[in-house]
Formats: sequence, structure tokens, C-alpha cells
Amino acid sequence: MENLLDNLNKQQREAVEHTEGPLLILAGAGSGKTRVLTYRIAYLINEKNVYPSNILAITFTNKAAKEMKERVQSLLEGSYDMWVSTFHAACARILRTQVEKLDGYKKNFIIFDTDDQVKVIKECLKELNYNEKNFPPKEMLSSISKTKDQLMTPGRFMDRYGRDFRLKKVADIYSLYQKKLMANNALDFDDILFKTVELFQNNPDVLQYYQNKFKYIMVDEYQDTNYCQYMLVNLLAKSHRNLCVVGDDDQCIYSWRGADIGNILNFEKDFPDAKVIKLEQNYRSTQTILDAANSVIDRNFGRKSKRLWTENGEGKPIVYYKAMDERDEGDFIIGEIDRLAFQEHRDLKSFAILYRTNSQSRVIEEMCMARGIPYKIVGGHRFYDRMEVKDVIAYLRAIQDPDGDLSIKRIINVPKRGIGKATLDLLEAYARDTGNSLYEALLFVDSIDGIGKKAKNSIKDFVRLIAELMDVAEKESASAVINEVIMRSGYLEVLEKGDDEDQERGKNIKELISAALEYEEKNEDSSLQGFLENMALMSDIDGLKEEREGITMMTLHSAKGLEFPVVFICGLEEGLFPTQRAFFDEHQLEEERRLMYVGVTRAREKLYLSSAFERTIYGSSSYTMESRFLREIPKDLMIKM
Repeated sequence: MENLLDNLNKQQREAVEHTEGPLLILAGAGSGKTRVLTYRIAYLINEKNVYPSNILAITFTNKAAKEMKERVQSLLEGSYDMWVSTFHAACARILRTQVEKLDGYKKNFIIFDTDDQVKVIKECLKELNYNEKNFPPKEMLSSISKTKDQLMTPGRFMDRYGRDFRLKKVADIYSLYQKKLMANNALDFDDILFKTVELFQNNPDVLQYYQNKFKYIMVDEYQDTNYCQYMLVNLLAKSHRNLCVVGDDDQCIYSWRGADIGNILNFEKDFPDAKVIKLEQNYRSTQTILDAANSVIDRNFGRKSKRLWTENGEGKPIVYYKAMDERDEGDFIIGEIDRLAFQEHRDLKSFAILYRTNSQSRVIEEMCMARGIPYKIVGGHRFYDRMEVKDVIAYLRAIQDPDGDLSIKRIINVPKRGIGKATLDLLEAYARDTGNSLYEALLFVDSIDGIGKKAKNSIKDFVRLIAELMDVAEKESASAVINEVIMRSGYLEVLEKGDDEDQERGKNIKELISAALEYEEKNEDSSLQGFLENMALMSDIDGLKEEREGITMMTLHSAKGLEFPVVFICGLEEGLFPTQRAFFDEHQLEEERRLMYVGVTRAREKLYLSSAFERTIYGSSSYTMESRFLREIPKDLMIKM
């Protein structure tokens, strides 16, 4: 083991060898935290003779847990029974043997996925006679999830918020939802953690058993823990207090998921005798890139002081490009990738393009398609492959040619208007029997037996909507038609009332208006038909096979934990990055700055930053101001192109 520890720097080795008592490892980006954790586990087993079953190591993804376990076993050259898992996997394992100690649950409990949860919420709304439009199921699930993250039961939620008219109704939904879960002997994803904490709090003997079992506890990505996870860890560590948490407050970018940066910032208050070790040596990037990251993140007040450094050398200056608009920006980025790939013999997988919102990818994707350059989207879909974009396109095709059955079939119940599968089957059967299109069958809905009055009325409303939109398409431009579609159909309204994911999807369908406006600027024919023909050619990406190497595109949030030789961060403008919401909220602004820090530190060798003088986004054009993050980087670190 001594030889193995020789592979660690001074701070890493100190973190591995400090095994007794609370330990906070502040691990800067690219500082080798995974190596420290795996070596620490191996050191405990090999040098301290700790039984592997007495170690609990928590990560945030199954992939990370699998990798950590494999690396430990490789170091020890053997297979060991260790609890190396995610929070949810560890808690589910505990509940499988202990859940009967919670009133109303049996060992063979099931875990409901999102679809199951939505169905249960809809049942609750129906029983309570609450309108889905006023209480969207996904929004209710999001509220319940956040409530469970705070360890708040339906009763406590009612006690705290019951005087508010709307929140009282949310409490009613939450209460009935939990009763229905219990009736099905089911837990949802949040319950797996919540019920484990509840189990420990209400059963001291069970808690003591697991406290004695897990004498050494390690938690990775501690800055991303929520209150429930924080409580779980502290309950388990209370006896032996051999708790090692690893994280970087400067990379806390998931507060919208419930992550509480206070958990890592206040660790020394929770454990006054904690040892704190900072890992500041970076093994990934050049010093120029790190100096830029340090300069940005230093502006944040809510952080632990640290400064990244490297032995990798100074490296190339950061390149900044001020584009005229988003197309000029995209043209520069793809052109520069083309140049570097040729001149420096780089594979396309060496390049990553990072952006603040998914909708920014559209222009760059179109440029890749036009040049035949393969690319892949991480953590999302290609713009024209996104479900919501395809839905709106189906509306446009139905307006252009209502006899296209595929388009009508896709949108007849989007957004939901009470036209279910059984009704659709009857409509399709009628169309087949009469030799008509599906749309023509809709016109004769009163002649079709078996369809209820409510569904018939919904079908008539849908037919009326399509007819009205067809009239609009005859008179207006493609962009105007798209705007009418998303407004009159109610699709945008439904998405904007939903959770964060739905709201992001709402931005994507508004970005389709930008695509139409671009088309109209370049073509005399601004009709819907012309736009659809152009888009069909643009979105024909069959030639870009997934298995081929390609440029990587992703949001800044998706980039966390990854690294690339060359990174482009685009859209560095006030209101886009940082977002407009951050202008009036210091905590939000600090998180946006942490997101910038994460983006900058993904680059190993070269970093490009860009903004546009004017940008059309979500169908609206406006002049922009350079992001404050650009001003926070010292000028001597950048060159302008």
C-alpha cells in the first residue's frame, strides 16, 4: 500500500490517511477526488484492517458507484462485500429488510415510476374534484417531491401552509396521494429516502444497528445533497463520527433540484472538530484556464476559499469572439472546429460546445447538418427530434395536409383533450371501413357509435381548431402560424404551468418560431409550405449515425464531471448567461457564476468564449450586453478574434 500512496500528492495522501473523526475534503475541479476516495477505502481495508462490510460509500450515480467499486477491487486485487452505492440504492436495501417497522408497509413493496405517480395524482384530483388545469399533475408531483426533500409529512405541510387557500388544496392532494401509495404498498423515489430517515427516527434499535455496522462513511459530491440526504448521513454517522465528505462548493449547480450548498459550507459547524483538507492541484487544465476560473468564482461570497493551480504549464490564451448574431456565432464555432480538426489532427470527439439552454443548440445543429459534420447531444435530443418540436411540426403538417393520418394521430390528444385510445381506435376503424382519411372520419364523428358525448365535443373542438389554423396559414407567414398553433392549441400554456423540464420544452417550441423567422429572412417565400419543405431537408439527419465520432453538444449543467481538450462556451450575454432571474437574486447569481466555473474547468487545453451583438431566441430579436462573467476574466488571459 505504501507504494500505492506514492502515487498521491501531499494533500491527497493526507486525506487518505486521516481515517478517524469527521473529515471535509474540499476537492477543486480536476483535483483527483475519485482517486482519493478509492484509495481511502483501500487504505481502510488493507492498512487499518477494517471489514469491508463496515464501510459505506455513497455516490450520486450508479455509474460512479460501479466505477468506484471496480477501482477499489483493482487496488486490492480481490472482490469485497462493500456498500458502494447511490443514496437511493442504499436506502432501498435497508427498507427491504426493515420496512415492516413502518406502519402500513410490507416487505414486498413496489417502487412507482413517474408514469405511475402521474396516474395516482390524477386519481387524487378526480376524487377531490380539483381541476387538472388549476393543479397540473406534474407541478403537484414537483411540489410534493420538494416537500419530501424537507422531510415534511402531509400533516406538517398542512399545519404550516393550511391557511393559504391554494397550498391547503396541495396539502389535500399530498395527503390523499400518500394514502393511495400506501394502499398499493408502494413508495415513490423520494419516499425511499424519506421513509428511511423516518425509520431511523422512530426506531432507535434499527438506527443503532446501522450506526454500528457503518463505522466509516464516505459521501461523494456532498455539495449536491438535500436536507433529507443530509439528515440521513448525520443520523448514521452520529455514533462513530468517522464521516468523510468530499465535494466542491464551487460546483454546487443543482439548487433547483433541492441541493443545499449550506450542507458543505456548514460542515464545520456540525462537526467543530472536523479536519479540513483542500485539494487545489488540478491535473486537467492549463494555468490560464484555471486563472480564468479562479477569477470568476472569487466574486462569490458564499464559498470556501481555495485557488486551483497546476503543473501543466501556462497554455494558450482564451479566445473570445464577439459575433454579430447567433448564426455568425455558430459559423465561427463550427469553422474553428473544422480548422483545428484539420490543422492539429484532432478527432471531433475532442470538441465540446456548451450552452445555457437547450434551445441554443438549434442554430449550431443546423450548421453541422449543412456541412455534414456529425455531432451528438448529451443529456437531451437533437432539436428537431425533441418530442415537443415534433408535436408542433405535426400540427403544421396537419394544417398543410389534414389527410395525413400520422400527423392527425400524433396531435389529436396533444395537449390532452379527452380523446383516448379507445376513441381513436373507433375513428381509425371508421376511416378504414369508409375508405376515408382519419381527418375525414373526425368530420363524421356523430355517425360513429361507441364514442361518448364528451369525446365527440372534444373532437369537434379539435376539427374547428385545425380549420381556423388552416385559414391563418393561407394569410400569414410560417412564424405567425407557429405562434398561433402554440397559443390556440393550449400546448404552450400547459408546458409553462409544468415543472422545470416542461418549461424548458416550452422554450424549445418557441425557438421553432426563431427558425421560421430565419427562414423568412432568407427566402421570398414565407409560407408554411416553404418552411416545412426547408425544415424537412434541414432535419434529415439520417446520414449522421450515432456510432460515428462527432462534436459533443450539451448544456452547462450536463457537462459537470466531464472534460474535453477543446471547449466552446457560447451565448455569454446578460439575460441568457447569467439568466435574467439572477439579476434580482444574489443566491441565483452566485449559482450562475458556479455554473460558469464548471464550464470553464471542463477545458483541458483550449477554451473559446463567445457572445452575439444581436440574438433571436424564442422568436424574439434583441440587442444584447456582454455577460458580466466575461468582464470578470482578466484581459491579459484572453485574445479577441
